[in-house]
Amino acid sequence: MRYWIFKSEPGCFSLDDLAKSPKQTTAWDGVRNYQARNFMRDDMKVGDLGFFYHSGKTPEIAGLVEVVREGYPDHTAQDPEAEHFDPAATPENPRWYMVDVRLVKRFTPPISRTLLRRQAALQGMELLKQGSRLSVLPCEENAFNYIRHMAESPEFSSDENF
Repeated sequence: MRYWIFKSEPGCFSLDDLAKSPKQTTAWDGVRNYQARNFMRDDMKVGDLGFFYHSGKTPEIAGLVEVVREGYPDHTAQDPEAEHFDPAATPENPRWYMVDVRLVKRFTPPISRTLLRRQAALQGMELLKQGSRLSVLPCEENAFNYIRHMAESPEFSSDENF
């Protein structure tokens, strides 16, 4: 099993949107970075887990998701009406890929980026590096387990405690 971080602007698509989706499942579409595409196309497998990360003004890990469908062509790349249309994408050469993810658990409260940065165990984590911009990125198993523990532990329920 591998672990991932799925980043989205809450104004574009939030954890609430995922929770309201049929079967709390959605296609993770619109990714237009080759490295992130390769992760989805080549590396993600059904059953992999990931964090749903809200980027933007109040960055935070909002919940846990599971990959429920492995990489397949992103149809929005071939739709001229879609926001992420790519005229170079064709049925023969789809260019862009997506996976389907399902909500497993909402983190209440979410884990703020500020709190993540204060954890010595998470130093060097790709998500916390300056300039880390990929919308889909791997998460090391030890960091994943630590963050999941944070989400389930009352002592991490407030930034004020740290």
